[in-house]
Amino acid sequence: MESWFVVQTKPKKEFHVEKQFQEAGLLCYSPRMREGSLVKPFFTGYLFIFFDHPALYKLVKYTRGVRTLVGNDGGPIPIDGSWIDEIRARETDGYIELQKYGLEPSVGDVIEVAAGPLKGLRGVFKADLSDQGRVLILLNCVSYQGRLLIEKDKIKKAIT
Repeated sequence: MESWFVVQTKPKKEFHVEKQFQEAGLLCYSPRMREGSLVKPFFTGYLFIFFDHPALYKLVKYTRGVRTLVGNDGGPIPIDGSWIDEIRARETDGYIELQKYGLEPSVGDVIEVAAGPLKGLRGVFKADLSDQGRVLILLNCVSYQGRLLIEKDKIKKAIT
């Protein structure tokens, strides 16, 4: 069955893996953003791929530069294609643009992603990584509790 999946790449291999998948005729998506004159992956270490699982699982999993497919012990977990549509809808000229919201959350606060492709997702504020301009939040989605490293100015306190 064809679905979208999340691929975790080896460090700084997002665009290389994307190119390999495209050359193999697979549909993949690696959202980009600009930082000054640099083009960077929006999700560092991750990209999305649409393929027939389980038929092409080994091809995807063992592509050079792929660390793993995001999932659990039962294998990779498909994601809803509307997530990809939502991310693409936030692009301007092929790049995701960040907006400033300003916030000083405390550990344990429930926060909401205020901008970007994950807008509307809620999580628990875990750590402030001010030296990187990012924060760490815990999310519950796709049957998996994960950590998200996100720019500090893209979150706001959730209204409960």
